[in-house]
Amino acid sequence: MEQCGGAGHSIEIAKRLSNKGLLIGIDRDTEALQSAKERLKEYKNIIYVHDNHDNIKEIIERLNIEKVDGILLDLGVSSYQIDEKSRGFTYMQNGPLDMRMDKSQTLTAEYIINNYKEEELANIIFEYGEEKFSRRIAKSICEYRKKGKISTTEELVKIIENSIPKNGLDKHGHPAKRTFQAIRIAVNNEIEPLYNTIKKCIEILNISGRLCVITFHSLEDRAVKQAYLDATGRCTCPPDLPYCICGKKKLGKVITKKPILPSNEEIKNNSRSKSAKLRVFERN
Repeated sequence: MEQCGGAGHSIEIAKRLSNKGLLIGIDRDTEALQSAKERLKEYKNIIYVHDNHDNIKEIIERLNIEKVDGILLDLGVSSYQIDEKSRGFTYMQNGPLDMRMDKSQTLTAEYIINNYKEEELANIIFEYGEEKFSRRIAKSICEYRKKGKISTTEELVKIIENSIPKNGLDKHGHPAKRTFQAIRIAVNNEIEPLYNTIKKCIEILNISGRLCVITFHSLEDRAVKQAYLDATGRCTCPPDLPYCICGKKKLGKVITKKPILPSNEEIKNNSRSKSAKLRVFERN
């Protein structure tokens, strides 16, 4: 049996499995699940689950499944979500400040932008967006919203652009890119539970089962890399101790010593794959 952390990647896996195994497709986005159901309607060996991959262990338990043979986690926002301006993920088109992967949740980008304190906004933009002008942007947002609610992506983009000095503009990317990434991560709580999610995934793998994780920015990749390293059982005790007391348990090995990167051909065919990194862990 195989497990898929994103419904968008179900197609090729389902074709490979045919009717010999079971594929579980998990996604927070009901529209992504519906699209996968339509494209995979000829396959009967798929279970679709509207949930968060952070709950993967609980999902498997609900399905009365003890272990799985493989898991693929495709992290971050999907191309469909970016391209659909009504979802509010993109700074390239005007739309509502939404950014929810799961539209049934209550927290939105609009709420964060209009209600979080200046310090909270600055911390989010700095930590999740690695934006060096985070404090200036947060201050501008708070000043702007005194005049009225900030409701659209276009409004937020203009505030960001006016907050960054001209000599500080990134020549290789849109000035709003890092802030939009940060707000999106905060809305969907993408980073905080990730380390534990990786641990849960490894725990439910069969012997020789593999976990494959695709990340798209350094914060995700860092959390995955650290979780993999800890799962190899590396001792974290001080070197001067005569014996180990940390109790680290070896759960498997890292297959990819360095992440697998997209080929030039793949980047040419899909420019959004440029920042993708694939790391693989095998259970023992």
